[in-house]
Amino acid sequence: MENFDAIVIGAGSVGIPIALNLGQENLRVLVIDSATSPGQGNNKRAIGGIRATHSDFGKIQISRRSIEIFATWKNLYGDDIGWFQNGYSFPAYSDEDEKKLKDLMAIQHSFGLDIRWLRPDDYQQLVPGINMNGLRGATYSPGDGSASPLLMVNAMYFKSLKQGVHYRFQETVNGFKIKSDRISGVVTDKGEYGTAFVVNASGNHAQTIGRLAGITLPVTPDAHEGAITEPVQRFFRPMIVDMRPAEDSLNYYFYQNNEGQVVFCITPHPSIWGEDSDSTSRFFPQVARRMIDLFPKLAQLKVRRSWRGQYPMTPDGFPIVGFSREVPNLLNCVGMCGQGFMLGPGLGELASRLIIKKEAPEDRHILESFDPYRSFSGMEAFK
Repeated sequence: MENFDAIVIGAGSVGIPIALNLGQENLRVLVIDSATSPGQGNNKRAIGGIRATHSDFGKIQISRRSIEIFATWKNLYGDDIGWFQNGYSFPAYSDEDEKKLKDLMAIQHSFGLDIRWLRPDDYQQLVPGINMNGLRGATYSPGDGSASPLLMVNAMYFKSLKQGVHYRFQETVNGFKIKSDRISGVVTDKGEYGTAFVVNASGNHAQTIGRLAGITLPVTPDAHEGAITEPVQRFFRPMIVDMRPAEDSLNYYFYQNNEGQVVFCITPHPSIWGEDSDSTSRFFPQVARRMIDLFPKLAQLKVRRSWRGQYPMTPDGFPIVGFSREVPNLLNCVGMCGQGFMLGPGLGELASRLIIKKEAPEDRHILESFDPYRSFSGMEAFK
């Protein structure tokens, strides 16, 4: 039986950054995933948006660090990951939405975020051709951005290999060997591995892995559809998030990536629970009408492909990050609520610090929001 310092379950947006950071600390690390290669879960279905403009200290701090990692990756390591600092914007078309955004902006300013309120004319300069009918203004955070989930996960994967991280693909975790309330081994359909620590970064399968250790993790996959157009010359800059609900859907959002393609996604209502990844015939007419009404310039774009993925949701919209009380050497990093790509690099560093017991001064504060044993009674704004 091979022995490792840490075994990470899941080779995706969160698991690979954790493995990379542990490898950089000279730990012997194994990553196990049932897929054939890295990033084959929801990572390859992410649309690539990266923002620090959340409503909570924990997610803000983790995302700020992630943005630093994305923004400097090419200069440090030479890999083109498609990073583009295009910013995020939330237009408001009602007094109620304007108040919500301005109230949230005050909280975000208290955390030091660069976010500003744009008047309608200023927003039209940023997004020429935006529907001005009833526009009250918009928040704009120029430091946010986007990158390619496929390029980034592979860049981190190959870097982790150079750090000595081991991978076992097409292998499924079936159980744990537990001695004195601690996991001593991970059992798969192909073998058994000894370990000092286990990290559950299994995305959609968080509950299944938790049950193997005798714990309950309130994480449920919620299906969302996305699509991408052919590339065109740049005609707007920021991610646009329209908060207004409509029949069968809540918000939707879109942006033009570094290659000129427009990527878009919608939030269905009610939620579509489960792991069905088949695209539907409802998605295009549902989202296209709303997007063209908001931004008529989109009407002539040709859609290249669509897909469907899942947001592993928690009841309050915040991730679950922390050691299990019942099994103290099991670290859960799950329930990213569709934001694993943007949170992953920062969480990779945090999880590594927790395992090697070198916590930063603010880590305790960050983890308060992600506590696995919280009440889940709150709710993140504009998740």
